[in-house]
Amino acid sequence: MLNQDEYQRQEHYSEQLYEEDELLLKVKEAIRESGMPEVSVAPGYGRLLSMLVALSRAEAVLEIGALGGYSGICLARGLSSAGTLTTLELKTEYAEMAYRHLKLAGFGDKVEYRVGPAMESLAELEREGRTFDFFFIDADKENYPNYLEYAIRLARPGAVIAGDNVFLRGRTLNPEKNGPAVQAMRRFNETIAGDSRLTSTMLPAYDGLVLAVVK
Repeated sequence: MLNQDEYQRQEHYSEQLYEEDELLLKVKEAIRESGMPEVSVAPGYGRLLSMLVALSRAEAVLEIGALGGYSGICLARGLSSAGTLTTLELKTEYAEMAYRHLKLAGFGDKVEYRVGPAMESLAELEREGRTFDFFFIDADKENYPNYLEYAIRLARPGAVIAGDNVFLRGRTLNPEKNGPAVQAMRRFNETIAGDSRLTSTMLPAYDGLVLAVVK
């Protein structure tokens, strides 16, 4: 088995092969300058999200957690000309920054932001009868199990669900760590792996990404 240093060398090697584009670097710089948490999806997984949206031919994508728009741009890059992105974000200032960056990337007419607690927005979407064929979960960790359940309920057949940061920088794997976020993430991972409604896998690079397909 590889140790942590070997995994990091592999990640570093991978990122050296792919030059991060100027727009996404600007997004990361804006996040840093604004004092927002620097927790955007890893560049390698950002590229993967673009590919998965395109490969799944997703027409309606739901993102839970906008931050500064890095992952939103990656998701939108995989959309077809008719595709749309709906993003749920708790904080107005985050949603506003994300929208500015999506507009700069040329996707301003494809994205809809709903500001407020994501659980409330998800309930609204369910009442409206909205359904989606791709979900990206990257928000408050304690609600990951709840977000997963909503994603399954709002999914069209064959929809893809992706969840980021499932290792919580190693805390998920540490039996001595048992805070609310860690326990919630363990439940999320166990559900992804064992729920009969899903076919899934886990990617161990960076901080961990799970992928599932709704049957």
